[in-house]
Amino acid sequence: MSSVGASTLLSVRDLRVGFATEGGLLQAVDGVSFDLAAGEVLAVVGESGSGKSVTAQTLLGLTRSPNARIAGSVRLGGTELLDADDATLHGIRGDRMAMVFQDPMTSFNPVYRIGAQIVEAIRAHRPETSKGAAREQAVELLGSVGIPEPERRVDAYPYELSGGMRQRAMIAMALALDPEVLIADEPTTALDVTVQAQILRLLEQLNRERGLATILITHDLGVVAETADRVLVMYAGRVVEQGTLEEIFYDPQHPYTWGLLGSLTRLDRERPERLPQIGGAPPSLIDLPAGCSFRPRCPHAFGRCEELPGLDARLPDAPGHLDRCWLDPETKRGGRPQ
Repeated sequence: MSSVGASTLLSVRDLRVGFATEGGLLQAVDGVSFDLAAGEVLAVVGESGSGKSVTAQTLLGLTRSPNARIAGSVRLGGTELLDADDATLHGIRGDRMAMVFQDPMTSFNPVYRIGAQIVEAIRAHRPETSKGAAREQAVELLGSVGIPEPERRVDAYPYELSGGMRQRAMIAMALALDPEVLIADEPTTALDVTVQAQILRLLEQLNRERGLATILITHDLGVVAETADRVLVMYAGRVVEQGTLEEIFYDPQHPYTWGLLGSLTRLDRERPERLPQIGGAPPSLIDLPAGCSFRPRCPHAFGRCEELPGLDARLPDAPGHLDRCWLDPETKRGGRPQ
């Protein structure tokens, strides 16, 4: 975890998000902490149900509901967001922190033109902006994210654009108010490989040109390798490993991370008959196993795993590389898949 400094825009501490259900408290996020600096890309990685999207949505106040149980701290600059009122959050959403959602087809209103929705977003925060000026800005934004003929596309309905173009339009709307923090939630889902690469290059370019602090949520470590500076690996609502991109890819310390990396195809090795997979299924967030949540699926589990390990630095030469596993580093290096 990076230390809080002058460049830190977003600081999350011990974030906990639970939802009261008939079966008990579903603890979707349990003690997540991280810092995010200007110009940095933080990737949050894990299987479906690991708490990635709930973490991101909570930063924007989108998980508030009568049955939600939210604790911890989320500070954007000097502003605490978890106890901010609705007016404060309305001023922050889009203006200082924006989100690109998973499915642009359902995120856009299908009966309104793309440009009209971008204009509405601009004028909701900048009412002094005329409709004409906002429309010109919408055209400029669509062009900046690589949409051809933006003067024509601004009047298109969402269904008239391809999946890649809709995703670009969603990024354009997120950037409309020049936010400091951009959250991209599975931005390449349901896109073909070529379009995925284009979207990732676009995000990387925008991050570099605008100095955005970016949170990239994904289950795909191949996506992470293209763009991220630091990585948080989540499992069952908890961070199980975090470090720089190089640390996570070249010296992973948690068996769950090994499983995710092992599921990637490798062009530098002989093609296997079948890709390795992580056995079993993620646990119920209402009834987690005692100790390490990954223990029932872990081939390296031993007696001490019935105690919950802390998220600690276990490598003397890498104080920022944290993991939640009781195995000692030498055992890990000898036992992990290569």
